[in-house]
Amino acid sequence: MPAPRDPDPMTGSHEGDRRIPLPRPGRGASKRRRDEILRVDHAGEYAAVHIYRAQHAVFAGRAGKEAIAVDMAEMRGQEQVHLERFQALLKAENVRPTVMTPVWRLAALALGAGTALIGEKAAHACTEAVESVIEEHYADQIAEIRDRDPALAAELTKFREEELAHHDHAVEHGSREAPAYELLSAVIKAGCRVAIKVSERV
Repeated sequence: MPAPRDPDPMTGSHEGDRRIPLPRPGRGASKRRRDEILRVDHAGEYAAVHIYRAQHAVFAGRAGKEAIAVDMAEMRGQEQVHLERFQALLKAENVRPTVMTPVWRLAALALGAGTALIGEKAAHACTEAVESVIEEHYADQIAEIRDRDPALAAELTKFREEELAHHDHAVEHGSREAPAYELLSAVIKAGCRVAIKVSERV
C-alpha cells in the first residue's frame, strides 16, 4: 500500500480528501476591482453634476451671464448621462455607492457655488481642474481594463472624450486668468485626488 500523502500545507487536508477546488490566484480580484471602478466613477460623476448645478444656479438669471449659464447647464446634462449610466451599472451588479456620497454632495455644491461667486473665470478654472483629474483617472482605468473588459473601457473612453471637451472649453474661456489660478487649481486637484482614493475604498 502506498504511503499516505502529506497534508496540503495551505489547507491541512490530504489531496484525496479535497472536495472543493482550491481558489486560484487572483480569483475574485477582477470583480472587486470592477466594483471599485464603478463606485469611484459614480462618485465622480455625482460630484460633477452637483458642481455644475451649483454654478448654473449662481449664474442663471443674472444679467450678462446667460452664456455661461447655458454652458454649465449643457455640461451638467452630459455629466447627468454619465451618472445615470453608472447608477444603472451599480444597480445591475449589486455594487454599493460610496458611503461618502452625502459628503461629496455638500463639497461639490460648495465648490461650484464658491467658484461661481468669485466669477466666470474662477468657475472655468474649477472645470479645468476637475476635468483634468477625471480624464487622467479615466485614462488610467482604460489602460488597466482594456484587455479584460473592453466594453466598459469603450464607455469610459467616450466619457473621457467628453470630459476633455469640458476641460478645453474652460481653457478657451479664460480659466487660467482666474484670480489665484495656480493655488485654486492645485487645491481643487488635490481634493479630487483624495476623493478618488477614498471613494474606491469606502
